[in-house]
Amino acid sequence: MGRAVNGEWLRTGEVAAAAGVNAQTLRYYHRRGLLREPPRSDGGHRLYPPRTVTVLRMIKAAQRLGFTLEEVADLVEATAHRRGGPDGGLRVRVEAKLDEVERRIADLRTVRETLVRAVDAGCEDLEACAVNPGCPLPFPGPADPPPFAARRDV
Repeated sequence: MGRAVNGEWLRTGEVAAAAGVNAQTLRYYHRRGLLREPPRSDGGHRLYPPRTVTVLRMIKAAQRLGFTLEEVADLVEATAHRRGGPDGGLRVRVEAKLDEVERRIADLRTVRETLVRAVDAGCEDLEACAVNPGCPLPFPGPADPPPFAARRDV
């Protein structure tokens, strides 16, 4: 096998080390469709172009930003087809992820405030707290009977 377009072909271990992942991660990304299966050498070794290291770093960076592997696969696919054009979709996807993160932050603030109120209220026992109307923890009200509860008068 000859040279890659931007340099030498890399074996699995070399790609993994350069990208800061292990070989199992590389194989997993193949199975998930995040990476294409590379050509093999005459000896059966997978040979990757150097660009694979960049793709792996992109995947890990997107994961650190909260993108799921499914979302990352979509980003990688969009990048491969549009090559960063104006409608590559990255901005839309990042804005959607930002909205999701903002909602999660708001939810976490609510949880934090509730926990602070529980500490301030001196909640020491969940059962006692559950029956205390002043408890700030969000216990559900009495459950309604199931719609098809067994009747005793039959």
